[in-house]
Amino acid sequence: MWNRCDLKQTAKQWLKVSYWKAFLVSILIVIAGGGSGGNGLISLPEIAFRIHPDRELKYLSQPVAYRPFSGFRDGIREWFSIQPEHFGGLLVVILFVFIFVMLILLVAAALRIFIGYPLEVGGRRFYIQMDENGANMDDLGYSFVKGHYLAVVRGMLWKDFINLLWYFLFIIPGIVKSYAYRMVPYILADHPGIGARQALAMSSQMTKGHKFKMWVLDLSFIGWYLLGLLALFIGVFFVRPYMDAVYAALYRHLRQ
Repeated sequence: MWNRCDLKQTAKQWLKVSYWKAFLVSILIVIAGGGSGGNGLISLPEIAFRIHPDRELKYLSQPVAYRPFSGFRDGIREWFSIQPEHFGGLLVVILFVFIFVMLILLVAAALRIFIGYPLEVGGRRFYIQMDENGANMDDLGYSFVKGHYLAVVRGMLWKDFINLLWYFLFIIPGIVKSYAYRMVPYILADHPGIGARQALAMSSQMTKGHKFKMWVLDLSFIGWYLLGLLALFIGVFFVRPYMDAVYAALYRHLRQ
């Protein structure tokens, strides 16, 4: 059996080998699995005003307390009374935005799959080999070696696909399975040719009876993250090497 204190003590010993190399690797792992998003909204009344500006004056002349309701009502009315010639331009804008967003998502997904997956697995190998290889940065490129690359990509893609299906089923099973498959990147870092299905099966077996303790282990880092937030979010990045090293230590314990 394992406990949090022992894992964290082991992680601290590993980080003494080369903290700044570990820091760089953890940042790359975050980038490899990170993402961003944003949104922009336009209301129905705004669309109506742009098509018929004179309505805006009528809207603004009404009492302030009445405006939100009348504006929404007028916006709905104007939305459904748009002249046919206006629909063409509106549809072109919607189609352009849709295509642009889809292209961004496809590029982000491609980067995650073909670069992010191998980079993440290489980062996990760096940590599980840290005390043996002396923090060898060459481990980052481990998954890009011929014979490793496609196997790693297939394994990681299969893991995320199956986990996503569980999330579609329900949120709780998805969370449980995310812990069950937590060791897949480490398994692929040790045995890239093991096969996607076997990697998932092995991870599920390794984490059997440990998922709740792993969840508690995650909760134990909340205090560190709160301290990191006090330093304008920059401190959060300094917590990552510690957390990555702890989970690498957990993997090495579970694989025994």
